[in-house]
Amino acid sequence: MIGEIGKSEKMMRVRARFDYRGEGKQGRVFARGKEGEQVAEEIRERKAIVLRNLPIQGVRIEEINTDSEIYTVRDEITNRDVAYAPIEIVLDSDSIEDLIPLLLREEFRKIEVIAPSEIVLDKHDVERIIYRISEEMRNYQLFLERRLATR
Repeated sequence: MIGEIGKSEKMMRVRARFDYRGEGKQGRVFARGKEGEQVAEEIRERKAIVLRNLPIQGVRIEEINTDSEIYTVRDEITNRDVAYAPIEIVLDSDSIEDLIPLLLREEFRKIEVIAPSEIVLDKHDVERIIYRISEEMRNYQLFLERRLATR
């Protein structure tokens, strides 16, 4: 386990927020496409199901909240409105290291450490966390390269 988490506590409890992007689909002239908020809501519901059933070693999802209001932002590049549907999850983790794959997702926006109130990391803990972040970034880069190669 990375870091001393309190003196008597063995788990780390956090609340994380992920915002899922939904853009309206452009339909034909007479056919109306889906609105961005509707697309974002559908994506959020699919992702909530995936999160409920996704086994992540060392992480247990305790609660998933999909009740947050969908919000819209103007994309400066495309000059179109983009809707975001937030999901808040409360989860328990054996270590900070176990959270990294979940928190390096594009949709990740915010984290709040609920417990413990204090975490102590030594030199080796920091080195392992940095290595794990680097490893996840390399995996993501390979994923993107393969995805672009298939287009």
